[in-house]
Amino acid sequence: MEPIDVIRSRTVVLATSNIDTDQIIPARFLTTTSREGLGRHLFADWRYGPDGAPRPDFVLNRPEAAGCTILVAGRNFGCGSSREHAAWALADYGFRAVVSTEIADIFRNNALKNGLLPVVVDEATSRWLIEHPGAEVTIDLRSTTLTLPTGAQTRFPIEAFGRYCLLNGIDELGFLLEKKPEIEAY
Repeated sequence: MEPIDVIRSRTVVLATSNIDTDQIIPARFLTTTSREGLGRHLFADWRYGPDGAPRPDFVLNRPEAAGCTILVAGRNFGCGSSREHAAWALADYGFRAVVSTEIADIFRNNALKNGLLPVVVDEATSRWLIEHPGAEVTIDLRSTTLTLPTGAQTRFPIEAFGRYCLLNGIDELGFLLEKKPEIEAY
């Protein structure tokens, strides 16, 4: 995993509430244990028509979405089943952070374990982000702040262990391996 310190990016806005993990990555794509390639199936039922052609009206298929690494979503993002593939698909697509007023607990934990920063913001910040798609924002994990182009800043909560792992680009196993000398000495 790549360490996360500061993410500076334009946003992609998917203002829908209650986006569940089956919408993020449909069950038919869960046959792999590899993270690579899942990004092409991200939001597959919304991104592609029955013939497999991209739907030009879907936000990720629009030219302005290219290169964006921050997804702004409606309330209760990542609800539904506990599929880790949802975090894998978002990260493989290129997202580094998901911003919402509410992120489902299991999804949030899966995101933290897989190099994706879940950012929970207040209603006013969310409303501003949803009303200004493509805005360039800065997310600073060290100070746990999200800064809007207006200069307005908001803090977001994140558990200490998840923050440490993201800052250092490691998962739980990587953390344990860091402690190997101490473990061996014990």
